[in-house]
Amino acid sequence: MKFIENVKKDEFENFVFNHPTKSHFMQSYYWGEVSKAKGLIPHYVGLKNNGTLIATALILEKKLIGKYSYFYIPRGFVTNFKNREIVKTFTKMLKKYGKEKHAIFIKIDPDIKLQDLDNDGNIINKENNNFDLVNYLKNIGWNHLGFNKNFEHREPRYSFCLDLNKDSFDEIYKGMHPTTRKILNKGNQYNLDVFIGDENNIDDFYLTMEETAIREKLTCFPKSYYSTFYKVLNKHNMSDLYVVKVNIDNLKDTYKNKIKNLEKELNSLDENKYKNKQKLENKKNDLNKNLEKVKKEFENIKNINENELVLSSIMTVKYNKKVWTIHGGNHRLLRELNANYLLYYTIIKDAYDKGYKKIDFFGTIGDPNPKDNGYGIHLFKKRLGGEYLEFIGEFDMILNKPLYILYNNVYPKIRRLKRKIMG
Repeated sequence: MKFIENVKKDEFENFVFNHPTKSHFMQSYYWGEVSKAKGLIPHYVGLKNNGTLIATALILEKKLIGKYSYFYIPRGFVTNFKNREIVKTFTKMLKKYGKEKHAIFIKIDPDIKLQDLDNDGNIINKENNNFDLVNYLKNIGWNHLGFNKNFEHREPRYSFCLDLNKDSFDEIYKGMHPTTRKILNKGNQYNLDVFIGDENNIDDFYLTMEETAIREKLTCFPKSYYSTFYKVLNKHNMSDLYVVKVNIDNLKDTYKNKIKNLEKELNSLDENKYKNKQKLENKKNDLNKNLEKVKKEFENIKNINENELVLSSIMTVKYNKKVWTIHGGNHRLLRELNANYLLYYTIIKDAYDKGYKKIDFFGTIGDPNPKDNGYGIHLFKKRLGGEYLEFIGEFDMILNKPLYILYNNVYPKIRRLKRKIMG
């Protein structure tokens, strides 16, 4: 077996894209191009046996002080992890390469399922798990950083993934939560404009990202990063930008009609049709509550000065037979219009119609708690009907122990300081 330091672009991309078990956009050649916008240096390395690639790794190098850096292999290197000989040999060569390049550690976080969970996080089918792989990686030198529950590490350890490999879309739709179907069954009653945008809609997208980051206390990168993300990947048909907008004047007219129809229905109630007076009172109460709610929402809309408003947007990534909903957000206003439900429905339907087999909603919490900042996002993704996934976790290969200890003691403090400065 031979270690290759600079795998040619087409050879590298062909191996990653077509790999049957570990194909992931974060190991694609083009993700290395995107990562440059974060100041990372991509390395495209591989392992060959008799001239044929059997493993590859997109290594992202982060420069630290002087000649030192650290290596990150997002979602783990690409190979058959069931072949322990390949995993061991490639690990040994990555370690050697890292030391030559003065990396103080190498980080991986493979997108390999740890165990089967139901949608409430309960373990099912206990004998089917990958704890043996976790132990094997530890035995060959990878330091496991534990089974974190939330977003403490580089990438989410939990996610929801929807299986699109069904005979009909109706089967997928029926698998969604009743609350989701109830909202979608009402159709596009507010005449929202749902469309696939282009780079001219980056500003619209960034507005929703900032709004959501502030509201949910999440990380938001500079607009330049998202612009690079979209332009690089879209150029290779790997990304779409979905946007939902609403025309405020049209929305006001819709609400006026809703108020008019509710008042008409309330005033035209035929008491003779209700033999049970309690049922009549219940109907009146329901109509009055709905009317009051609609009027209150209308008052808020009247205070909006913009001609149109971007309600929701998402950047997707398409790779091999899978779609990921990576970056996205919602405006703080008019959330009662449920634009995000309509947006996700459109993305799911598009992915199904175009022949993709899975859609990953990219990240959720592993310890769902209504008091947690991320619980709302978790509940929303859960209601889309996908499988609740738990990955095996994050691992570090320590190459320089003194500097590794120093890095882990200093870097978290620097990161907290930066977040405090940025608010």
